[in-house]
Amino acid sequence: MAAAQGRLSDGAGGMDEANEGERDGGRSAPLPFRAAVDALRAARLRPQVEVDPTPAPKRLAPYAYALEATVVDGEQDLADGRLVLLHDPDGHDAWRGTFRLVTLVRADLEPEMAADPLLPEVCWSWLTGALQARGLAYGEPSGTVTRAGSHYFGGLAERPANSQIEIRASWTPREGLGGVPDTAAHLASWCDLLAQVAGLPPAGPGDASVVTLPQRRGPQPR
Repeated sequence: MAAAQGRLSDGAGGMDEANEGERDGGRSAPLPFRAAVDALRAARLRPQVEVDPTPAPKRLAPYAYALEATVVDGEQDLADGRLVLLHDPDGHDAWRGTFRLVTLVRADLEPEMAADPLLPEVCWSWLTGALQARGLAYGEPSGTVTRAGSHYFGGLAERPANSQIEIRASWTPREGLGGVPDTAAHLASWCDLLAQVAGLPPAGPGDASVVTLPQRRGPQPR
């Protein structure tokens, strides 16, 4: 199974603001943040999810650590996403805590599925269901579910229409012993969400509450 390393950005809407200025849990970082990052790096994940380091955003919090992941099937990509761990030792009123997790998850869909009026609610349930399936305590969840469609004309008319689902979300992981949240479990839950969006079967019985995504567009070449 793959051991997590790390890359990403924040806010349910600020996932594209990454840069090279991340503070990645080095000696200058507070002990709770270093412990949270170490847990992310040591996490053991399902083999279909490839996790790699990526630059973290610098302006969202005093300390940030980021990951990106791709769900793969052989040489084909099924879904991708980014996850950012933010830390403010002084706390943050909007977070109601000192840590915050921010995510962006994307996958292609069949147009018929994208037109389903219940799709946004179902997609949000994938996130909350993944967290609840692992018994994780969290607060202040927020986010958006966006579906987008592209139709091609003229010289591009031969391309088939394309539909994509995008989940942007953030939540506050509850802190445990020493003020450190169980970031490894939150990362595993996030990978469950990625796998669900990709159309993979649940990793275990505890994931059965997450709704299966039907009519997913076929894998994309890497």
